[in-house]
Amino acid sequence: MDADVIVVGAGLAGLVAAHELTSRGRRVALVDQENAANLGGQAFWSFGGLFLVDSPEQRRLGVKDSFDLAWSDWRGSAGFDRLDDEDSWAVRWARAYVEFAAGEKRSWLNGHGITFLPTVGWAERGDLTAHGHGNTVPRFHIAWGTGTGVVEPFVRYARQAARDGLLTFHHRHRVDALTVDGGTARGVRGTVLAEDRSPRGVASNREAVGEFELTAQAVIVTSGGIGANHDLVRRHWPERLGTPPKEMVTGVPAYVDGRMLGISAEAGARLVNRDRMWHYTEGLQNWDPIWPGHGIRILPGPSSMWFDALGRRLPGPCLPGYDTLGTLKHLRTTEDIAGYDHSWFILSQKIIEKEFALSGSEQNPDITAKDRAGFLKERILGKGAPGPVEAFLRKGADFVTAPGVEQLVAKMNELTDEPLLDAAEIKHQIEARDRQIANPYAKDAQVQGIRNARRYIGDRLGRVATPHRILDPAAGPLIGVKLHILTRKTLGGIQTDLDSRALGTDGKPLEGLYAAGEVAGFGGGGVHGYNALEGTFLGGCLFSGRAAGRAAAKQTA
Repeated sequence: MDADVIVVGAGLAGLVAAHELTSRGRRVALVDQENAANLGGQAFWSFGGLFLVDSPEQRRLGVKDSFDLAWSDWRGSAGFDRLDDEDSWAVRWARAYVEFAAGEKRSWLNGHGITFLPTVGWAERGDLTAHGHGNTVPRFHIAWGTGTGVVEPFVRYARQAARDGLLTFHHRHRVDALTVDGGTARGVRGTVLAEDRSPRGVASNREAVGEFELTAQAVIVTSGGIGANHDLVRRHWPERLGTPPKEMVTGVPAYVDGRMLGISAEAGARLVNRDRMWHYTEGLQNWDPIWPGHGIRILPGPSSMWFDALGRRLPGPCLPGYDTLGTLKHLRTTEDIAGYDHSWFILSQKIIEKEFALSGSEQNPDITAKDRAGFLKERILGKGAPGPVEAFLRKGADFVTAPGVEQLVAKMNELTDEPLLDAAEIKHQIEARDRQIANPYAKDAQVQGIRNARRYIGDRLGRVATPHRILDPAAGPLIGVKLHILTRKTLGGIQTDLDSRALGTDGKPLEGLYAAGEVAGFGGGGVHGYNALEGTFLGGCLFSGRAAGRAAAKQTA
């Protein structure tokens, strides 16, 4: 045997699994098609949001949360409806994960040196129903260091294990097949790729220079999802979300290609819930791209007005920060706009300064660097938009500014192949919204939501602008933002039991084969069901990677 366990994929789930194994004395071969600069994978680039329940941070901000409330929110969002089949393990994983988030998750992370900002974000506020999708309370805890900080301790453990002789890195090794003998996973074989010294995230070459084969007592697949493979995204795009866009921006590096899903299926693993996926509607073309088609997501506060491609204000719950897939469905299934791949935000300078954040560790240098003074100065006490947001405002292809509606709409129309927007109609809708600001009462759902958000001190201090008329000259200039569909997460994948053992088409575990992270739908083949509550992707990698590593360690004892 070349190792006790082979881990395929050096992202967060793979690193966590490797740590659980090496800390128990197991020898690990860590195989990845990218170079050493990419340790940590996609998680490195994330904002570092983690879903926690009834945390000290929540309690300090006056947020009352509980396992029962979180589990109710999770079930309402997931909508598990395949309980006898594809969701049979997913729902068990979901409950176990919420118990983890309400229990030892925070202390376990703290034990690895991962701490959190004092503010808690309120992501995915939901579909405006008590029983349906969404977070009833803020649960989005941002790690100091963003995703980079979450990945860092597990990268450090891997490098130390390598120095100790317990872990061997096999960079630039692309797995092409799982070796299965007599129904038991025995190893992997594949292609050695030419050396490539590209920086982290940059697409690397696929030049073959040799072949390899490795053997072990167990294999853990932690290779990620399909977000960079637009062909696969379109192939599995569900009918309930209408037609897939012709053009999308890409929220993950090129190596998130979905290859191991097909390879695992060929080895006998069962793939479930392939029609469940998570893509954002607030994507931007990155003015300074790292990977091909690099897109950045706006994490919006609740105040920007959202318009479709024809200039009509989106209905609730299609509001900024409320219901990601509900908005995607509206944009892709409404007949007269389904042929367009974009929508629009219109907002004021006052809103962008307070409410715009951008996804990605590189777009949040103060948090990534754990610069607490810088965070306080720029995000809480500072004037103007944060530096990375200001850079997009000045350099981004999707931003236009103007002092008035007519000039703004003229510039917005220049960003599309044909002038679809009517300035008079846009102005009429903004004026109607502005009238709702004039007194403490309002029938406008978005205005009600803004006022509700400001009841929460975390939003009032750092995330939601003081209610004002968008057309108030003192709040200007006006800003228009062209929004694209941004690919991101696979919600389905390899079905696994609670020990992360991969299941075969007969529903029984495939001996020696495990799966964790996004390739396993973050646990069970789809722990999120149809909808995510946010902060649950990194956490799913941590939780399922931990389970896989511990179970494989037992098997190889």
